[in-house]
Amino acid sequence: MSERLIGAHVSSAGGVEKAVERVAGIGGNCLQVFSGSPRVWAKKSLEDHNYSQIKINQTKLKVNTIFTHAIYLTNLASVKPELLDKTRRSLEYDLNFDARVGGSGVVVHIGSHMGRGWEAVREQVARKIVELLVKTDPKSTFLIENSAGQQGKLCSLMSEIRWLIDRVNKLRGEGKDGRLGWCFDTCHAHAAGYVLTKNLPPQPPKSKNMSLGRASDDISKYELWQNLRCIHVNDSKDFFGAGRDRHANLGEGELPLEALFDFLCQPQLAQIPLILEVPGTDDSGPDKINIDRLKKLVF
Repeated sequence: MSERLIGAHVSSAGGVEKAVERVAGIGGNCLQVFSGSPRVWAKKSLEDHNYSQIKINQTKLKVNTIFTHAIYLTNLASVKPELLDKTRRSLEYDLNFDARVGGSGVVVHIGSHMGRGWEAVREQVARKIVELLVKTDPKSTFLIENSAGQQGKLCSLMSEIRWLIDRVNKLRGEGKDGRLGWCFDTCHAHAAGYVLTKNLPPQPPKSKNMSLGRASDDISKYELWQNLRCIHVNDSKDFFGAGRDRHANLGEGELPLEALFDFLCQPQLAQIPLILEVPGTDDSGPDKINIDRLKKLVF
């Protein structure tokens, strides 16, 4: 079996080639980046990235895989034309960047229905994803990320992810589209009400969301193992079912290491890249301490 891919979301300040160096410096062999600032819509020209140096650094440092995370401002379910247009342009950029960098996908928070409900917005979201895939480089990949069960957020449920993948494939006239997959976030699942342990414990007294059962059971039920491309490995600052997206360092939050071990060490996940998005022990982002904790957990 090839070496397991373990890495982190790191800063791309100074260029993605520097991000490759940063993740290697903390012991990672894969990474996730923003293609630009996550706080603004504006991005530099696609031509301004140093793709050759990125590849040189990847080869030299044996960093095999790059994921891009879409900015948090996007919302494919919005009713506002201006926001939808900005979302489209931002995601088109990231998908084309993913293709140029030889990446493994763009991780996307689908957005919020803003009180309208899942069924009212799902067709719009599916059609917007189709438009993006049609207009962008065919070597790019769109990855839906599960949400943390917050009010209005889409795709906290595995059933919604399955519906979107199937609907997009149907609209594109394809049985299975290799350009569409999903990313599982452990903190988000815990916050939404999914149990990561092998056995179902009694539901804790603190819980905003009802228990959704074992995550693995729903992934199997909705046949999502084959579409899974990436796992965000994060502890949670909040209790089970809290519906809050707040990450903690591994072993320092409300998500027991035993639960992470039970989920991550399933044979179906042996080849799936593991990406840390934790605050770090000095609050400056994922660090070697967390990388080492993750390695100890899965090796």
